[in-house]
Amino acid sequence: MSIFSIGLSGLNAAQNALNTTSNNISNVYTPGYNRELTLLSERSGSGGVTVEDIQRQFDGFVAGQLNRANSETSALSSYVTQVSQIDNLLADQQAGLAPLMQDFFSSFEDLASAPSDPAARQGVIGAADTMSAQFRAFDEYLNDMQDGINTQIRDEISQINNTAGQVANLNREIALARAKHGEAPNSLLNQRDQLVADLSTRLDVELTVQESGTYNLSIGNGQPIVADSTSFDLQAIASDADPSRTVVGYRDSAGNMIALKDSSISGGTLGGLLSFRNEALDNTQSQLGQLAVTLASAVNEQHRAGFDLNGNAGGDLFTVAEPRILSNERNNGSAVFAAAFGDLSQLAATDYELKVSDAANGEFQVTRLDNGERFTVTLDSSGQVELGGVVLQIDDASALVDGDRFQLQPVRGAAGSMDNVIRDTAAIAAGAGGGSGDNENALALQQLQQQSLVGGSATFNGAYAIMVSDVGSHTNIAQVNLDARQGLSEQLYALQQSESGVNLDEEAANLIRFQQFYQANAKVIQTASTVLDEILGLR
Repeated sequence: MSIFSIGLSGLNAAQNALNTTSNNISNVYTPGYNRELTLLSERSGSGGVTVEDIQRQFDGFVAGQLNRANSETSALSSYVTQVSQIDNLLADQQAGLAPLMQDFFSSFEDLASAPSDPAARQGVIGAADTMSAQFRAFDEYLNDMQDGINTQIRDEISQINNTAGQVANLNREIALARAKHGEAPNSLLNQRDQLVADLSTRLDVELTVQESGTYNLSIGNGQPIVADSTSFDLQAIASDADPSRTVVGYRDSAGNMIALKDSSISGGTLGGLLSFRNEALDNTQSQLGQLAVTLASAVNEQHRAGFDLNGNAGGDLFTVAEPRILSNERNNGSAVFAAAFGDLSQLAATDYELKVSDAANGEFQVTRLDNGERFTVTLDSSGQVELGGVVLQIDDASALVDGDRFQLQPVRGAAGSMDNVIRDTAAIAAGAGGGSGDNENALALQQLQQQSLVGGSATFNGAYAIMVSDVGSHTNIAQVNLDARQGLSEQLYALQQSESGVNLDEEAANLIRFQQFYQANAKVIQTASTVLDEILGLR
């Protein structure tokens, strides 16, 4: 090997090193870029140097840990953003329900002091109007949040499908590049890893790297979303149990649309949204409904026990919606239930799923959806069953089919229908005997606020305080976990950057070093040329 060839190999190596360093510097702020190193080795037998590889500084283990941490951080961030809105709403001392309920019951105290006074009677109507309007406003706000969650779920699924499709396309391009050149460009590998990182912020994905280097991605239940060069779209679909809710679905191998359980989706913004809906939003809306139903029913019952200024028995002061029971869209039977409130001391702030376990005997397996408790109930001879303070009446028990499902929503959304129906001040039943000076029923109505009527264990204000406390607890726990996860994500990001990130000071030093490397090899060639000229000059 001549000295010219040796020097030329050095020039080529130096040029590659300079190109790599320049590329690192130009991509210092490019998301997903991994620092590159020029690997050199001695040419065997003939002298000189050769470029073995332009190596990408990528640690798959650290990247996987960072993706999982970011997935959990994204889920908690989404959760905190949503639950904080409810916390701020309920805890507002000015706009909260606690002072309005207090004002409502205080109006009966004023009425008891002057039972025939039109102003005192108008005060009751005004307080009832204000309180019921706030119940409706709170429920409307929560309904808007439910609609917003549905929209966000659809948006997240659209982004997930788009990103998964890009990963599948890159799998194809990388495979073609490897087949053609023996290796894939680092830029394609960086793009694919960045897409996986982006996908992890939307939901938790399981990455499997095949021997060929292809990435396969699946979600918690093992459902693939990327396999080789094929992506499998998730679908935003209406729930079979409750068409008002958007859930995540996919098509199985037979082409059937299957709804995934919310619990099978974890991590990322999508997982955070689903967790918030199931743990906080549904629970708050049901607690609000339970409070509205219990208060309205208790006031109505006591009001009917009294007499108005005209000597007539009192009527209902409030209207409130009856419980709802929904038939699953996939039921094979045609049985339909009607629902009405029963023993309100048994009324709980939760929904129930009823699954027909023995159609011939009218037996159902019931799952309480807030805590997963399971038990069995059976229709009586008249086709009725009482469950959680609700009496269910079936229209035709013979139309039941094993496996059919129904969802009972005793109080969810009930607050949205609460309204004061008495407009005539004379119709307020303040007395127990109908006389203008009788205040016994007004006193009894005022004393309802001291009784433990909600769920048989809490006063109205106590139940509201529990609701506020529950939301506050969810908010605080999620915020503490978010702070911890953000700290972990930052640590893992720093670790990843120490391995894969571009350090401008280091790269600046490399520029000088490789420039000197280039100049030295150029000097070798210049020296070889001088020696050759001298030899030729001897002749």
